[in-house]
Amino acid sequence: MLEGIRIIEIEGLGPGPFAAMTFADLGADVVTIHRKDVAGASVAAERNLLDRGKRSIALDLKDPEDIVTARSLIASADGLIEGFRPGVMERLGLGPDECRADNPALVYGRMTGWGQEGPLAQRVGHDLNYISLSGALWYASPPGEAPVTPPTLVGDIGGGALYLVIGMLAALLRAKSTGEGEVVDAAIVDGSAHMMNLLMSLSGSGVFSLQRGGSLLDGPHWSRTYRTSDGGFVSVQCLEPKFYGQFLDRMGLADDPEFVRQFDQTLWPTLQERLSTIFVRETRTHWTELFRDTDCCVAPVLDPGEAAGDPHLASRSVWHETDGHLQAAPAPRFSSLPEWSPRPSPARGEHTAEILAELERLRGQ
Repeated sequence: MLEGIRIIEIEGLGPGPFAAMTFADLGADVVTIHRKDVAGASVAAERNLLDRGKRSIALDLKDPEDIVTARSLIASADGLIEGFRPGVMERLGLGPDECRADNPALVYGRMTGWGQEGPLAQRVGHDLNYISLSGALWYASPPGEAPVTPPTLVGDIGGGALYLVIGMLAALLRAKSTGEGEVVDAAIVDGSAHMMNLLMSLSGSGVFSLQRGGSLLDGPHWSRTYRTSDGGFVSVQCLEPKFYGQFLDRMGLADDPEFVRQFDQTLWPTLQERLSTIFVRETRTHWTELFRDTDCCVAPVLDPGEAAGDPHLASRSVWHETDGHLQAAPAPRFSSLPEWSPRPSPARGEHTAEILAELERLRGQ
């Protein structure tokens, strides 16, 4: 989909590399500027899954000659991804003003937790801090309990990397038609707050409440995970009455006078305890088979290795194992493209000579 687009990535951690991987998955030519060691030689680092499909050049961004090379690379690109604290790229001489002076159509993507401006812009933080301040962590546990630490999918990836990709794609579209670039300020605190709009749109409808445990997605007994006898878990989220009715039928609870009162919030804690005692009597496999091929909205909680073997995910080739390492295929899918197969990740600096030769050819044109 993005063949002909070149993205330069400055080596970083987490959401920046993930965003760059997404561009590579979509067919862009992604060149990662990896760091050199102190002696100036390329570091033989382990290949990184997030570098799949990219090319690598090793540069020392404290070396004036390598800064010139980096700036030439950026001048040849459609987009740039960097994830330093605000001001670092400017001090390196690679800030938006310098780079867009060389390349007015450049889309300059900036990935941070707090954003480029504001009282916290220069402060250190991590995924959990960003989503706790934005409001996205508020519903991460039952009422009365401390919010759990979710995987970084909520902040780093959902509120960070994917918003950077969306923003850069929008700016690339405009640059293609106008020749005018853009600076994209992607902050995890912004993106994770924006994702809350789905829930906020339900405020006042009886579906969503600012009080933890009072919403239809975080309070009821039919919107939870339950432990099974073998230490596994199953998820239940049969929101609609017709699906809840099918769930009760399968559980043998269709005639229970309490369970039939699906939306009676006073009963939710009691019914949660009753379901807990029922689910823990049998194995996860038992419950998986009981609810297979139904619309009861019940599914096992799988780890990635187990998910790779699930019949549905296997039929869609969602997970791939390469050299003993699992990785998920790109999403979404496109009707005109063939089935995806894993692309290799480069060794650090693997394409340095190749990329420098390309720059020489560009200078000669």
